[in-house]
Amino acid sequence: MTSAKMQIEAANKSVTKPEKVLCVFCGSSPGSDPAYTEAANELGKALAQRGYGLVYGGGDCGLMGSVARSCVVNNGYVHGIIPQALFDRERNAQIVDGQYGKTTVVNDMHTRKRMMGNEASSGFITLPGGYGSLEELAEVITWSQLGIHDKPVIVYNINGFFDGLKTFFEHCIDQGFIKRTQKEIVVFANTLEEVLDQIENYKIPESRYNLKWENQ
Repeated sequence: MTSAKMQIEAANKSVTKPEKVLCVFCGSSPGSDPAYTEAANELGKALAQRGYGLVYGGGDCGLMGSVARSCVVNNGYVHGIIPQALFDRERNAQIVDGQYGKTTVVNDMHTRKRMMGNEASSGFITLPGGYGSLEELAEVITWSQLGIHDKPVIVYNINGFFDGLKTFFEHCIDQGFIKRTQKEIVVFANTLEEVLDQIENYKIPESRYNLKWENQ
């Protein structure tokens, strides 16, 4: 590991990981609406103030950087997990003085997602993003459906960004590809308070497939 990456790995280790950790999926771009960055900043601050740790994709740009930076500034625990191949693309600052928390560099995307999923003791929140964020969201929804985890899956629908996705899920239900009884695996929330309320009051749908998994 290079000197720069060693410094990133060492940064912010003085912050103790809390029992409650949330995984946030979001874009490595800020998007075209300033409300996305504002909401990411507010989320990072709220997580720290409410005693939640943050695990995320490890980038320092876009919404990823905003939520991580805000959480750290407010004395929150942050752990970024990023594949080596994406390091130079999503990590603009080669030497980070703790402003993005601790970073772990891994070999591949599968390891990144597995580590984030395992550390996210309290659930998953998805903010606006592109293909990568949608893929991560779809995977944790599927993991819940299959009984791999029973954690909250919350979509933060900032300014209606995910309205189309919500409509698509309803279409899948109407066309017989998603059971209506499994609709509540994923919850859409329009405000920060709704996001946090859903995290704390999430009810596991009884219709999930309670399959037995080992070494997942």
